[in-house]
Amino acid sequence: VQLQASGGGLVQAGGSLRLSCTVSGRTFSISIVAWFRRAPGNEREFVAAIASASSLTSYTDSVKGRFTISRDNAKNTVYLQMNSLKPEDTGVYYCATQSRWGSRSIDSIAYWGQGTQVTVSS
Repeated sequence: VQLQASGGGLVQAGGSLRLSCTVSGRTFSISIVAWFRRAPGNEREFVAAIASASSLTSYTDSVKGRFTISRDNAKNTVYLQMNSLKPEDTGVYYCATQSRWGSRSIDSIAYWGQGTQVTVSS
């Protein structure tokens, strides 16, 4: 299984970015896909996840109402739309497939993609 993340960049506070994660190597439509991030000096933390049924999503409290996770099964791609970005959203964002729904631990991750840097300036 391979995951390819893209879409990071430098943006001013209040701006928007859309991250993409393309998954290959397994049946994408049944995969739970999550985004994690690691801020400088911090551990990797859960941001959002989407189940194989796109109506089921989960977010960490700090991004609720600002970030939206979605998926296009025809393109084997998951998106993370990030609006109203804040400097504290800065970090390396990783997409990953999860082995079970509802966990926010990195122990639940089956496969990681490479990270994409998001930098929000104040």
